[in-house]
Amino acid sequence: MAKVHFTKMEGIGNDYVYVDATKDDLRLSPEQIQKLSDRNFGIGGDGVIFIRASNKGDFQMDMYNADGSSSEMCGNGIRCVGKYVFDHGLTNKKQPKIETGAGILELDLKVNGSGKVEQVSVDMGKPILVPSLIPVKWQNEDPILEQPLSFLSGLPGYSSYNLKFSAVSMGNPHCIIYVEDPDKFPVREIGPLIENHTELFPRRVNVEFVSLRGKDHLYQRTWERGAGETLACGTGACAVMTASHLNGKTGKDVRIDLRGGTLRVQLLESGHVLMTGPATEVFSGVVEV
Repeated sequence: MAKVHFTKMEGIGNDYVYVDATKDDLRLSPEQIQKLSDRNFGIGGDGVIFIRASNKGDFQMDMYNADGSSSEMCGNGIRCVGKYVFDHGLTNKKQPKIETGAGILELDLKVNGSGKVEQVSVDMGKPILVPSLIPVKWQNEDPILEQPLSFLSGLPGYSSYNLKFSAVSMGNPHCIIYVEDPDKFPVREIGPLIENHTELFPRRVNVEFVSLRGKDHLYQRTWERGAGETLACGTGACAVMTASHLNGKTGKDVRIDLRGGTLRVQLLESGHVLMTGPATEVFSGVVEV
């Protein structure tokens, strides 16, 4: 067995096991990642994130879901990566560049009086709206905004919802659905049906169930691909803001409440999306794998 040093971190409740692999480039199997992510038999988390050396940026974020599958990006996760590399002395840069599966992203670290990172802003890049690039199997390449989820209509009890979806990629695919009250909606029943409908979403999809709480104020619950329902999803919040603005529901500067906390998401003049939120270290330890 190998001993692995880890740090548990969370961004508004979206928690991962973080491993510093900048020196030894540790690799774990999907089964080992599942075990570490297990909340009863492991450390517990929505997945495992390795921080690696990078030839393209200052560091690389190598991310895996709780089921052991790899993922391109996590908005809450990358904020915690920024906090880790600064607080643990791997860099003194307050604007580090992180290589991800969604490209190189630049962070802006907000440091408190004790020299620790509390808040992080992330330039998440431009949203992807072309269906084949999200990817969604669609009849044309026009943006998908408020289109019927027709495959659910044949399922017992689901036809009454008359669900419509918008599709956005922030480096990973998202399906945004507006409902009257996400807390009363059967997210855990419908979420996996949409996530795994590969005839429409060939790489599966993250699903956001969203309602309006006021002017430029939204609330979302997230069914996350490979992890199930999570308390928060940063890329999902960015996709929700993008869809909500394009659908005429909000402006370009939005507050989004999630079950684990609140994010500020802005659409910049450059067309990039800026996400700002907290990052917290929970505990560190050593585990045998």
